[in-house]
Amino acid sequence: MYDGAVTRADLDTWNAGLEDLLARMTPIFYRTESRRHAEQYLRGLLSPLQRKNGWTIAEHVGESEPKALQRFLNISPWDVEQLLVLNRDYVMGHLASPEAILVADPTGFAKKGKKSVGVQRQYSGTLGRIDNCQIATFLAYVTPGRDRVLIDRRLYLPEKSWLADPARCAEAGVTADTVFRTRPEQVIEMIKVARAADVPFAWFTADEEFGQNPGLREYLENTGISYVMAIPKNTTFTDHTGRSRPVSEIPLSLKPTAWQRRACGIGAKGYRVYDWVLIETDDPSNQFMIRRSTDNGELAFYHCHNPNRTGFGQLVTVAGARWPIEECFGASKNETGLDQYQVRKHNAWHRHITLAMLAHSFLTITAHQAKKGDPDHHPTVPPDSPKSSGASSRSPSPKYVDS
Repeated sequence: MYDGAVTRADLDTWNAGLEDLLARMTPIFYRTESRRHAEQYLRGLLSPLQRKNGWTIAEHVGESEPKALQRFLNISPWDVEQLLVLNRDYVMGHLASPEAILVADPTGFAKKGKKSVGVQRQYSGTLGRIDNCQIATFLAYVTPGRDRVLIDRRLYLPEKSWLADPARCAEAGVTADTVFRTRPEQVIEMIKVARAADVPFAWFTADEEFGQNPGLREYLENTGISYVMAIPKNTTFTDHTGRSRPVSEIPLSLKPTAWQRRACGIGAKGYRVYDWVLIETDDPSNQFMIRRSTDNGELAFYHCHNPNRTGFGQLVTVAGARWPIEECFGASKNETGLDQYQVRKHNAWHRHITLAMLAHSFLTITAHQAKKGDPDHHPTVPPDSPKSSGASSRSPSPKYVDS
């Protein structure tokens, strides 16, 4: 949150940081026009535009029509995976920590029609209902200081409605060798990539969809990755006495003194405070944790793979690290146009998403540097970002309707 006046020195620092990032991007775009369009697009994503897509960004940067930026996203010859690597390396250069937490979560993108790659009627937690949408799985990096940024992404392609239809896939630019992956399998892929790149981290966390998946749990445990993942209330476990029962029965037998009140992070309304209890199992490497709301008593359950027997407080902290990825989604959608694209094809989707991730990384790193440089001065909003202005300098374009 911005809580200080922006100075000329702030502006110079932010601009220097952006110029450095643009210079890092140069080797990816060997065509002069592609480099120019990449800079235009990134600056557009960082601008105060209310809607950020090819049409509005083209107008904002002074292009007479959006065709050039549309070609940049759809057909220009540049490798978006190199840009994804650049984003990750840029983040690691500023925020890397051996105590960081990797967080996985899907998010939905509401769409009209049937042409956008991966779209179908499916449940989206983002939308809170079954609707026509795309779903993508993301991996976030959360530091002990609660800086948070997106470092990887996978578009979910439904097996029956998409990958079983080669003609539909070809029309959307999905290559014939694309293999179906469940969202937990996508998470495993992203963690493997992070580990191969020597991304430092100590923990992994995710919601019930991933916590109940045996394949993901097995991968994490076999590779020595500690985790705290949410699980359904009907999950069964064997306690330290050898008794097997569902985790939902545990609270019924607990004494009031068993619960500990702890904060697991800071939200929009202040510290997130809950009552917690830790339960031992027949395997000392695995524990179960229960969270109880102090408002209405609502319960949530967690599986903790904790082979190093880290303390209770750290487990609570890791559980609370799930919220930062939601904050990444909110900031990226509101500030850098993550969900405001007007593209349908597979490669173009990844290009827009990765550029929006990079723009969000720039904002996060700029805020981190400002806070680190002067603890009493926190100018966290770089120039031309949405929060630096109360309104857009342009009217938004008509809503895109996929046909």
